[in-house]
Amino acid sequence: MTNFAIGVDLGGTNLRIAAVDETGHLIAKVTLGTRVSLGRDHVINDMCDAIQRMSAKFSTSGGLLGIGIGVPGIIDLQSGMLRESPNLSGWADYPVRAEIERRINTMVILENDANVAALGEKWLGAAKHYDDMSMWTLGTGVGGGIVVEGKIWHGMNGMAGEFGHNTVEPEGHPCNCGNRGCLEQYASATAVVRMARECVASDASSAFARAFHSDTEFSAKSIYNLAIQGDEDARRIYRRVGQALGIVLANMVNALNLPMYVIGGGVSSAWDAFSPSIFEELRQRSMVYAATAPDALSGSEGASAQVDPGKGRKTIITRALLGSDAGLFGAARLPMIAK
Repeated sequence: MTNFAIGVDLGGTNLRIAAVDETGHLIAKVTLGTRVSLGRDHVINDMCDAIQRMSAKFSTSGGLLGIGIGVPGIIDLQSGMLRESPNLSGWADYPVRAEIERRINTMVILENDANVAALGEKWLGAAKHYDDMSMWTLGTGVGGGIVVEGKIWHGMNGMAGEFGHNTVEPEGHPCNCGNRGCLEQYASATAVVRMARECVASDASSAFARAFHSDTEFSAKSIYNLAIQGDEDARRIYRRVGQALGIVLANMVNALNLPMYVIGGGVSSAWDAFSPSIFEELRQRSMVYAATAPDALSGSEGASAQVDPGKGRKTIITRALLGSDAGLFGAARLPMIAK
């Protein structure tokens, strides 16, 4: 008999649910649309129906350990209340955990989505050999999570890991959080497109501008494709992404001295375009990194899959391995390690 847990990734667009056993084997996975416009009760009902169907299907061969749910936003961990979520309109101060437990009568653990992604990468991904790590998620915004001794580190009230709102450029671009010059304004997919628009506005006759106007769905991925084709404007944008990440990572490396920092999210697919600038900044700005960096000449810098944690203590900065499933695996892991 194999015990299993169900992990849920509740996003503003997609609702993803998976059954995962204690060894990390993915038993089943389903993806539904998150019909936010129909109201939160409708979304919760869709989620609970899918959870109950999955639980019933697999409980004959194992025991259900519980449900873990990753949610974008600020969560009151004690009460299970979603205080605020940028991607779930109308969900502010909504008792998500209580509503789900009432419907399915099973233990539910609610957690921030970036935190569960970090836990997933620690359990089965790039950081599986490390008890201490942090995860940086580069998507529409920039999120993050910290794992210490194998468990999510929440800080005083669950808000630790807001890497996206560290200041990169004083008096820089305004951020929705009220600050200016946040990392999120230089290293997210939204920021990449904004910087592209600024580039086009400064030189409307450039090859980059012509490419911009010819692509009706110009995106961070489009800009990356131009970068790898050698377009200097696109390459400059991704260098700026790497510089911004390198500045904040240097501060984190100096402050936390963790062995591993994992970069995930959609923008991480452009790793080869921005990561050289990360390491350049790190070597210049972090004395801790300079003292503990892998050998850049050997090619091990940024390549954690080839780094044996038992051979010296090094600071590893690398790309995530689990892709969009990191949050699902991390959410499923929550009930397994709950005490």
